[in-house]
Amino acid sequence: MQRHRTRAAILSTVFMGLGQIYNRQFIKGLIFLAVEALGLIYMINNLGRALWGIVTLGDSPSRLEKVNGIAKMVAGDHSIFIMIESLITLLFFVILLFAWVTNIRDAYKIGAARDAGLESNTFKQTIRYILDYKFAQSFLILPGIGILFFTIMPIIFMIMLAFTNFAAPDHIPPARLVDWVGFETFRNLLFLKTWSETFYGVLTWTIIWAVLSTVTTYFGGVLVALLVNQKGIRFKGFWRIILIVPYAVPQMISLLLMRNLFNGQFGPINQYLGYFGLGGLPWLTDPFWAKVTVILVNMWVGIPVSMLLVMGVLTTIPRDMYEAAEVDGATNYQKFRIVTLPMILFSTAPTLIMQFAGNINNFNAIYLLTGGSPVNGNYQYAGSTDLLVTWLYKLTSDQNKNNMASAIGIIIFIIVAGFSLYNYRRTKSFKEEDMIQ
Repeated sequence: MQRHRTRAAILSTVFMGLGQIYNRQFIKGLIFLAVEALGLIYMINNLGRALWGIVTLGDSPSRLEKVNGIAKMVAGDHSIFIMIESLITLLFFVILLFAWVTNIRDAYKIGAARDAGLESNTFKQTIRYILDYKFAQSFLILPGIGILFFTIMPIIFMIMLAFTNFAAPDHIPPARLVDWVGFETFRNLLFLKTWSETFYGVLTWTIIWAVLSTVTTYFGGVLVALLVNQKGIRFKGFWRIILIVPYAVPQMISLLLMRNLFNGQFGPINQYLGYFGLGGLPWLTDPFWAKVTVILVNMWVGIPVSMLLVMGVLTTIPRDMYEAAEVDGATNYQKFRIVTLPMILFSTAPTLIMQFAGNINNFNAIYLLTGGSPVNGNYQYAGSTDLLVTWLYKLTSDQNKNNMASAIGIIIFIIVAGFSLYNYRRTKSFKEEDMIQ
């Protein structure tokens, strides 16, 4: 009774496309045959080297050798190139496995239809079925492959680097090979005093920075939006435009301009303070004042964003809710606490979480304003205002400590993803997503 489905599945297991040909779907079967043939040719030429490369990362570095009495540089294995090439080959192998499983399932399904007395679809009918019922899934295959190689593969590569000793000065290809070291990089980062003191110090400041910068810009934006929307406020359009201007200017220019304004020696801010008889402040050269400065500047750049967001939410709050509160004798503060604030938080909580995650990785605000300075003598390649992300950048671009930077990148991902997911699932926006229709 199950003759066709079993035979078709077995034939497709032996070689892709045979099951489809057995089911009299010749064109589809030939396409599967061609896919497996090309896949086999590629894998025969590359899979063995990929497996060797992913295990060993090379066994002979570039070196000088005497040829006919003359010293010549002989090219050796480049561990990083080998790792990337191996990764690409293994991803192609995964795609080929997926196609193989799909081919078996398809042959079994068509064989089952034949067992039930139905005729196999012709190639034209198969195309029509795909266009009518499987259009989205079929046309997402190409974007899916693009995401696999251009989004997921770099992430896997970065994660793999954290488990190697790819760092200056002893393990930089092609002169030196890179080896797998397991969790040694994480152990050094978390427990070795040389690195752990910097890591915990920078991590603490990163969390403080993310909380303060998110809270100040968010509630600053709420306050400004409520003030501008108050009855009796004249020239509302003017106030909105003025407050949006800082956001309209490219952030890089704003931050570099602010860097000059807060210059302790030549900056106009200290000169104004001196004009009023006040002493200048070390805005960018003292660790405490440098942190205050980056938070103040971030407020200047970030409040307009929150203000625009909250203004949009305020227009969606039904007027009936305020009228009902007025009938019950609610004061302005009570109307804000009971009606306005919950509605704002409900609509903007996901954005608030996104802002927090973005501030943890707010590279521009720190690097363009202070460059991570002032210098902290207790830190390893980091300054007093460096965040994890700017420290990571310095470790890769300036110091070639790529394995340590990759470990920091993984930790940043765990913090941001874990915190965002946990908090989002606890918000009313997630629990009561049908509250506003």
